[in-house]
Amino acid sequence: MALSLAHTVWPSVPASGALVLVPVGSTEQHGPHLPFTTDTVVASAVADRVAALLPAPVVVAPPIAYGNSGEHAGFPGTMSIGHEALRLVLIETVRSLALWAGRIVLVNGHGGNVRTLNDAVSFLVAEGHHVGWVSCAFPGDAHAGRSETSVMLHLAPQDVRLADAAAGDTRPLAAIMPSLVRDGVRAVAPNGVLGDPAGATAVEGRELLDALVFLIVKSMTP
Repeated sequence: MALSLAHTVWPSVPASGALVLVPVGSTEQHGPHLPFTTDTVVASAVADRVAALLPAPVVVAPPIAYGNSGEHAGFPGTMSIGHEALRLVLIETVRSLALWAGRIVLVNGHGGNVRTLNDAVSFLVAEGHHVGWVSCAFPGDAHAGRSETSVMLHLAPQDVRLADAAAGDTRPLAAIMPSLVRDGVRAVAPNGVLGDPAGATAVEGRELLDALVFLIVKSMTP
């Protein structure tokens, strides 16, 4: 059985050798219909479900809820700590966990964290740590579209304002990436949506989540 570090006590935690999953999310706008915590909610749910399917001992750490979200800075409410700060948080988190954990896997829910994760994990591996990261990306829209909305309808329907959902910029991410990097999301999609949430359902969200968890578990087991 997996342990939730947020809901257990230290004598219950293995003194060595445990696999620790650390959800890494963000606090950023997700259009007019999804909460700022979307990426953190998804990463935490994925970590919990993956942990339940892996052989013990597995520990799920509390999430890192702030990420590299500068591209969303044009929207009130977004809180970004940027690349350098997140890199240091990841490095020090893994160094601390490595005092008792056998292996650490960062479970990432925000695309803007990818460069930072690659940088931090490469540095930590060079230091000799047994660490890696996995992505919670779903097929389909890039941000607050049908896929992400479906997953949130499954995980936290009380936080989804489906009546306010609206399409944003529906072009492929590759086509808008230069503008995103240069000017941020708001310049491309004033409502903060990259995709179209139309047709999203909780059933589809559960199927997407189950498929992702299966792939991650498969990638982590011999």
